[in-house]
Amino acid sequence: MRTAAVLLAAGAAGSLLLTPLAAAPAGARTVTGEARGTAVAAARAAGAGIDFGPCAEEQDLPPTVECGTLRVPLDYARPDGEQIRLTVSRSRATGTDPGTGRTVPRQGSLVHNPGGPGASGMYFPMLGHVPGWKRLAAAYDLVGYAPRGVGRSAPLSCTDPKTFHQGPAPAPAHPPAEVKRDRAARAAAYARGCAERAGDTLRHFTSLANARDLDVLRAALGETRLTFLGSSYGTYIGALYATLFPTHVRRMVFDSAVNPAPERIWYRNNLAQSAAFEDRWADFRAWAAEHHDVYGLGGTAQEVQDSYDRVRARLATRPAGGKVGPAQLHTAMLRAGYYDDYWPQRAHALSAYLKGDPGPLVEQAEEHPEAAAEAENTRAVYLAVECNDAPWPTDFAVWDRDNTRLARRAPFETWDNVWTNLPCAYWPAPRQRPLDVRAGQGALPPTLILAAERDAATPYDGALELHRRLAGSTLVTERDAGSHGLAGGANACVNEHLTAYLLDGRVPGRRASCAPHPAPTPAAPAPTAPVTPAPAA
Repeated sequence: MRTAAVLLAAGAAGSLLLTPLAAAPAGARTVTGEARGTAVAAARAAGAGIDFGPCAEEQDLPPTVECGTLRVPLDYARPDGEQIRLTVSRSRATGTDPGTGRTVPRQGSLVHNPGGPGASGMYFPMLGHVPGWKRLAAAYDLVGYAPRGVGRSAPLSCTDPKTFHQGPAPAPAHPPAEVKRDRAARAAAYARGCAERAGDTLRHFTSLANARDLDVLRAALGETRLTFLGSSYGTYIGALYATLFPTHVRRMVFDSAVNPAPERIWYRNNLAQSAAFEDRWADFRAWAAEHHDVYGLGGTAQEVQDSYDRVRARLATRPAGGKVGPAQLHTAMLRAGYYDDYWPQRAHALSAYLKGDPGPLVEQAEEHPEAAAEAENTRAVYLAVECNDAPWPTDFAVWDRDNTRLARRAPFETWDNVWTNLPCAYWPAPRQRPLDVRAGQGALPPTLILAAERDAATPYDGALELHRRLAGSTLVTERDAGSHGLAGGANACVNEHLTAYLLDGRVPGRRASCAPHPAPTPAAPAPTAPVTPAPAA
């Protein structure tokens, strides 16, 4: 299931499911072995700790952030077998309340996973300098890490990064048969590349392994219980953790929650994602139409769509700057589905292009060769985890049937989502059966779920399902809004609930809601990164 981290790092797409799956990992013997292996690895990590020091220069982190590595088993069923190293970053709690200047007690480590799969959380400690995070940074060490396979953490690769960006490309909303055959062949080749490059290690890149790595990280940090913030796909890791290690949970925030129902992992979740992006694309078009006086894209949502279609048609015959074709345009516009911060920039780029200036569009949509290795690594990890996590349809006819039907009412994202996930149809490694995520009354301390009603990357029904499965959880909803990743973002009401929970353990009851954050102001500003730690769910 593509989340913002994957999109922004790789410029790639989303995922999909068909038949209900069993509700537990296969084989009690394997579960017992892996549980024992996790306990062994955690005990070793608690004794060894993490030797933090200056970060490597290529990580480009400020001196206030320190880095180290954590050893975890490649296979938790064999804790004495091959080990891999995960990179970890940390900024220490400042101990001073930024508002009052008073000393505040340290509450331990706040560990963050930004999603993906395939995103790195190494930059999370830098948020301690952002005003909205300073109170939390006073009480907590902010800890980020690169999950297995990501960055310098036993990195995965499935193809030569030099060939990853193919240059300007078409992106038909309703692809003809020859395009489907070509994309299926390319997906099969990519899956073969993953198997050839990673060999037998490939099957150990899973969400369950990520959850077990998190418990070893907890132990290495010297924490008896974990305080965790998971964004997007990171919420699924958190949900697995809460199911596997309920007594190890201190506080847990699920920001923009993935639907954890076993039958939704991952094929059906991606069908739902494609449908939700159509609604979010409609939100952007309606906003642009309201500001026709600024952008001139049309006074109705349909007229804005017509303007977009004209841009796409022109790019198909003559790529902008020789670099941006319809596929690059679509990737850039898809980012506006994740964060409405992008709406003014994207509307300006479309407007300028139609008036004869392709510069803003090229600047916002071109692929950067220097980022190809990171983008390909992100995509490789994304596919390894999702393809390994669950059974997928192995007959392209099933994908074709389901998505042809869906694209009739949701053309914006559907086929792009298919092309990202289609290697899972040809995946060589054994598939797991997803864990039945749940916690009964009293099994966990209070947990906090944050969700926007119109989030497309992780549709709102995922938050409702997670809330139902975790007894004692609180759901905070941002009404009539759709930005992906709420923690530390533009909604002060949401942030008040987040801060009260992490600092004091206070929750507002079983459910609470917040009014939407203000819509973007029409303008053509320089790009601004979201303040939320979400990549990318």
